[in-house]
Amino acid sequence: MSQPGPGPEVPTSSRYVVVGAGVHGLSTAWHLARLLRARGSGTGADVVVLDKTAVGAGASGIACGVIRNNYFQPAMRRLMAHSVDVWESDPESFSYHPVGYLQAAPAAMDADVAQIHAEQQDIGYPSTLVEGAAACRGYLRDLLGDWQAPGITNVLHEHRGGYANNKASLRGLAAKTEAAGVRVLTGVQVVGFGMDGGAVTSVETDHGPIRCHHVVVATGPWVRDLWAMLDLPATIDVRDAAGTTHADVAMWTYLLLREGTLGVDPGAFTDARGGLPPVIHVDSDAPLTDESGELVTDRMWGIYYKPDFSFGGVQGGTTPVAVDQKTGEVVVDPYGPASTEYVAQPDFARMWTAALAHCQQRFEGTAHLYKDENSGGLGCFTPDSFPVFDTFRQNAYVIADSNHGYKMLGVGDLVARELLGEPQDLLQPFRFGRYASGDLHPTSSSPFPWS
Repeated sequence: MSQPGPGPEVPTSSRYVVVGAGVHGLSTAWHLARLLRARGSGTGADVVVLDKTAVGAGASGIACGVIRNNYFQPAMRRLMAHSVDVWESDPESFSYHPVGYLQAAPAAMDADVAQIHAEQQDIGYPSTLVEGAAACRGYLRDLLGDWQAPGITNVLHEHRGGYANNKASLRGLAAKTEAAGVRVLTGVQVVGFGMDGGAVTSVETDHGPIRCHHVVVATGPWVRDLWAMLDLPATIDVRDAAGTTHADVAMWTYLLLREGTLGVDPGAFTDARGGLPPVIHVDSDAPLTDESGELVTDRMWGIYYKPDFSFGGVQGGTTPVAVDQKTGEVVVDPYGPASTEYVAQPDFARMWTAALAHCQQRFEGTAHLYKDENSGGLGCFTPDSFPVFDTFRQNAYVIADSNHGYKMLGVGDLVARELLGEPQDLLQPFRFGRYASGDLHPTSSSPFPWS
């Protein structure tokens, strides 16, 4: 796999230039190379991937790695079913663990979860729905043994999905990309675009310009910078479902993704039958207290977690928090409790370890084992918190994943087909034009912005 170096040999031209060597950039390049060869219209040598640092050096390389179909939005659900197919096509190379995904939630989400289950059945995605507090408690205790969280009235257990090891999966994807003949050049930073007649004619880099016919922007949280280089708007008008137009809405918003690892033996976190449990996602409106009995929050909260040998413990996260766009400082904490008597803003480790113990008895008294290490990072969100996949400036394809990115391995396949002139129905609901037309995605009652 290509490594960053002081002087990579940058071509003066390439038919396709892909910016970003994360999951979307590599997946697009890999699928494009395969399609070009299969159709006799080119080879992987027609494609070059550029990254300013290294393969998986950005958001993809520190992703939690959860892969799920649990979405309230039909378009997201269909798109994720396609991506799960790609993950399942080569679990070994993608370091993919198909353990499934389970969501447990309170009564406020009963209708939403029932709708998700019904629509999963409509597209043939296997899942089990459990309803009612007694039935849910029985199902969860049968699965996990020590389940103890109160107030759960619905469980949706997806039997596909699971998680992948972030860096290992990127290494496997990069190997496939280079085996298809694509040049993956690291240590090359894009500094601008050459334009003529409104179209991109070259990608300007710190190693010189690269003439191109098509460019793909797949830079994750750095999409804002490339968007500006394409001279696209920093603010837009957004029409909501009620027909009201909101002017000058920021195109990009950054949220701090809060994730971490509890330093316990991941091999000891098994289900009641000794196997690996599914990824666990819990939304709750029950008051949350820490080990000392002090209130953490009395607002709706949510966490997700899984045993992960790559992280060396039980790894997961919670809802993100808004950050100041200039300073990067946290400006909103969703776990600031509603009660006026309690004003402290709990940190992530305190909230997450308290929530783990709230859910399963085995995690009681383990807060001191929390490991402070690199995970989560910044997520770049669109105005409605859902992706944008579209062409701008005639030949610049922008993949703006709005922090849904890592799990959507199959997007690269669909983008590659669109680059070859085949519009994809699965990507149609994610066009930029939805903001002007008001064709926005529905939102659920979950505390997570991406649901």
